[in-house]
Amino acid sequence: MRSESITMFKSKIFTSLILSALPAAAFAHATLVTPEAPADSYYLAVLQVPHGCDGKATTEVQIKLPEGFIAAQPMPKPGWEIEIIKGKYQKTYDNHGKPVAEGPLEIRWKNGNLPDEYYDTFTISGKFADIAAGTAVPFVTTQICGTDGKAVWDQIAKQGQSHHDLKNPAPVVTLTAADEHGHHDDMAGMFMPVTVGDLQITSAAIKAMTPGQPVGGGFVTVVNNGKQDDRLVSVTVAAGAERVELHEMAMNNDIMTMRRLADGIPIAAGQTVEMKPGALHMMIMGVAKPFKAGETVRATLTFEKAGKVEIDMPVKDMKPGMGHKM
Repeated sequence: MRSESITMFKSKIFTSLILSALPAAAFAHATLVTPEAPADSYYLAVLQVPHGCDGKATTEVQIKLPEGFIAAQPMPKPGWEIEIIKGKYQKTYDNHGKPVAEGPLEIRWKNGNLPDEYYDTFTISGKFADIAAGTAVPFVTTQICGTDGKAVWDQIAKQGQSHHDLKNPAPVVTLTAADEHGHHDDMAGMFMPVTVGDLQITSAAIKAMTPGQPVGGGFVTVVNNGKQDDRLVSVTVAAGAERVELHEMAMNNDIMTMRRLADGIPIAAGQTVEMKPGALHMMIMGVAKPFKAGETVRATLTFEKAGKVEIDMPVKDMKPGMGHKM
């Protein structure tokens, strides 16, 4: 009887947490997933579009790139066309010793369909150049909803003003100073998208481990831009671990269970598969030396149709409660 009461109590808490989050999501603004970035560094601008225009589905998303965000590349999205508007920058920037005076100024995802009751993300990789630390850099965004709907996120807070006071605040990233080692143009912890066949790996990370912990967790996001289903068959790491298994965690009758996916992880045509704590993940077994934040781990992913691809997975600290309970 006591066990049933505890289970019911946990279930009620879980349900309450979900319901309490719904109003915030329903009225949220368009925002960037990562609100801070080091100055003079690479940045993955992941824009969250939480709803449509007065109930209408979003059919186009336009992002104006800020001056000083150079060498931009948009990530393809199944079901959407991409238009890249190029032009001259206001000044010439240095990009690894090469002068750059022009490039993408605006990215548009067009002819898609994002219903009002769903949210989605739109991703651009690029580099900040010659923008001072402390600057709030806006990515002005416009949502088009059919032929007569529009939502423009272009308002920028003045000094001393909170963006929460604005009706349509622009998505903003605040640039921070270099770390204590003086690193600026450093890609540590940054994963740039990798393409293999029709698949694109858009993010990858390994959870930093504690001393003596023999098992680690790894995560990737894979977008299938093709017309054929594929499957992640296996993963290996170059050194430091005995093997990697693909696992899934799920709630079954209010109990969290985990099972090995011996046949791999299917990646349907036109779909995105995201590994994350508490769901699909890599279980890295027999780790000789715990992975530390700031390191990178070379991994080989083998897909049924796309074949093999090597990626460098950054090791990151993750919030307590988000990792594997081993």
